[in-house]
Amino acid sequence: MTKKKFTWRDITLNDFRIYFFSLFKAFIPKKKIKNLDDLENFIQTKSAWVSQVTLYGYLKTRMGTRYVLHFDNDEFMESVNKAKWNIYAVALQDLNFYVFSYLKENCNFQDVDKAKEIFIKILDDETSNNMPLKIIDEAKKNFEERLKVINWENYYNDLPFNPSALSLYKWAPIADELKNLDRKIVLNSMILKWDIIKKEFKERINF
Repeated sequence: MTKKKFTWRDITLNDFRIYFFSLFKAFIPKKKIKNLDDLENFIQTKSAWVSQVTLYGYLKTRMGTRYVLHFDNDEFMESVNKAKWNIYAVALQDLNFYVFSYLKENCNFQDVDKAKEIFIKILDDETSNNMPLKIIDEAKKNFEERLKVINWENYYNDLPFNPSALSLYKWAPIADELKNLDRKIVLNSMILKWDIIKKEFKERINF
């Protein structure tokens, strides 16, 4: 089987429309989240948005005017794709745990078992978007481990998005010596994006 080559066109079509048009979406009225289907859509789309905006934003900032030139490099493209999916996998977990923890404590929603059901469904659906099966399997295992120790009553209020921020720092295809200099900025960049999502969730939730 011929190995798929990732190109600038792949990134543009599948990811950068989210990155470049995210600001315009801020002005579109957002419907209330009234049921589990709405919640699943919120978790999936917002996790993808945070993952992609922070990853590509960091790459663009660090690489400057040489940014576009790197997309002709096959090795770099594979690293970007791998980073994208790994960061997204953790972001999905963080947001999933956050929303169900928040719902339990603030909306008297007790069926937190739905958290796992929704998480698995989102990952299984991502196979159609070529999310690597190895990353999917690892994400499911990691979710199970976190599920065993989660404190539903307090998760939403106890640094809920630190894992995905650390994932961005870990997986971004930037030289380690440069990432070490950027650590605080990189982590804060994702936390600030999650603050936007938290605010939107609280405004839209109508369970």
